[in-house]
Amino acid sequence: MKGCVAAIMTEQAQSAENVQFWFDPLCPWAWITSRWMLEVEKVRPVRTDWRIMSLAYLNLIQHEGKGLSEEYVERMSKAWGPVRVVAAAAQHSGPGVIGPLYTAIGTRLHNQGRREDPKILPEALAEVGLPESLASAAESTEYDQIIKDSHNEAFDEVGLDVGTPVIRVRGKAMFGPVITPAPKGEAAGELWDGLALVIKADGFFELKRSRDRKPSFD
Repeated sequence: MKGCVAAIMTEQAQSAENVQFWFDPLCPWAWITSRWMLEVEKVRPVRTDWRIMSLAYLNLIQHEGKGLSEEYVERMSKAWGPVRVVAAAAQHSGPGVIGPLYTAIGTRLHNQGRREDPKILPEALAEVGLPESLASAAESTEYDQIIKDSHNEAFDEVGLDVGTPVIRVRGKAMFGPVITPAPKGEAAGELWDGLALVIKADGFFELKRSRDRKPSFD
């Protein structure tokens, strides 16, 4: 019986729809959407392929810092660190480590509110069984081209007037959804069903309303 159950689970994993999800670890909205995707995986035959983008690269280089306050420019300059560490980890152990490391970093950054704590990167690396020394990548440009290549794969499709998250569903990439808090259970599945339906429509570009609340990580 155990062998039969294992075979069924393997078959379900192989038949799951693959969805690409681009994130910057620093973005609270992408974090919430990523937690929604984990809920979707529980109730729909979907598997998330985690990929990196960079808000620092988007805002400071591609947009040349135009229209940004000094405070935001300073924040973006610090945004390189976490995504560089994720890139270094993927280079060290393969892309399968990206999702678990994102969870370890994001939990500390967002749920625990430790955005200014330098310990979060080595802690997160240790949690997923990686060398804490990889945290030094935060101050290195060694992995920046890897980040840019992953970033451009998404933003060459969606354009530069959006941010993160970017999700590619059935060959079509879109920004969003932006939601708070992350739906749970069947509610997560229903939102997924709706997203998959509208993204299917040729020429569909945007649904939007003004945000009236802060990110909730419940």
